[in-house]
Amino acid sequence: MTEGSGSHLNLFNSRQQPKKKRKSRTAFTNHQIFELEKRFLYQKYLSPADRDEIAAGLGLSNAQVITWFQNRRAKLKRDMEELKKDVESAKVLTAHKSFLEKVHSLGVLKKKAQPQEKSPVPEK
Repeated sequence: MTEGSGSHLNLFNSRQQPKKKRKSRTAFTNHQIFELEKRFLYQKYLSPADRDEIAAGLGLSNAQVITWFQNRRAKLKRDMEELKKDVESAKVLTAHKSFLEKVHSLGVLKKKAQPQEKSPVPEK
């Protein structure tokens, strides 16, 4: 390592800034979640006035309402993508099943004949 790059690392390490304290996770009440979900059903994005109304009515801050709606939209997006994958998988399985049924009905795949026991032939 050259001296120049070492001093650069020392400068970086010596400039540690005090970390901001993060607010602890909010535990929403069942009532708050119910009201937020109810609103989300018909309104995915809130105007500032709507946000103020909901925050005041539920005893939450604007930031909490903003964050809840952002997270809920992200969850909806994930759920929709998962649903699309499930639909595609179902289409593939249906097509596969249909194909196998056609193959079977055409007799293309014959089962191997099981060796039958020879019945004793009566001697004359």
